[in-house]
Amino acid sequence: MDEKLRIDKYLWAIRLFKTRSQAADGCDKGKVKLHGQNVKAAKAVNIGDVYEVKTEARKWVIEVTGLLPKRVAYAEAIKFYKDITPPEALDQVTFQAPSFHTGKRLSKVGRPTKRDRRDIDHFLDGAPDPEQPA
Repeated sequence: MDEKLRIDKYLWAIRLFKTRSQAADGCDKGKVKLHGQNVKAAKAVNIGDVYEVKTEARKWVIEVTGLLPKRVAYAEAIKFYKDITPPEALDQVTFQAPSFHTGKRLSKVGRPTKRDRRDIDHFLDGAPDPEQPA
C-alpha cells in the first residue's frame, strides 16, 4: 500500500473516536502523541508506530499493526492495532456515564423534585405532612 493515511482518519477507522472531526480535534488539543510529541491530524501513520491517545473513555497506548483507510466493524477494526496500554493506566481513568443518558435523576443529586420541594416546605412551615396519617 503506497498511499498515505492520516492519523485522524486512522483513529476514526479503528474506532477510538466516534467521528473524524473528534479525532482531528484530539490531535489539535494534544491528546494524541507519538514518542511523547504532539501529533498533527495530517501526520502519516506507519506500521509499528506507537501512539498514546487520550479519549473521553480512557487512555490508550496502541501499536499500529495495519493501515485501515475506511471505517469497518469493531470486530475487524481491532485487527489493525495492538492495545499495549499498561494495566496501571487502565485503573487511573474510570469513565462514568452521565446521568442524563439514563433519563432518571440520581438520588440526592441536583435540584429537588417538586415532591421533594413540597416536603421541604411542609417541614420548614411546621405544618403536618398531608401524605402522612396523623
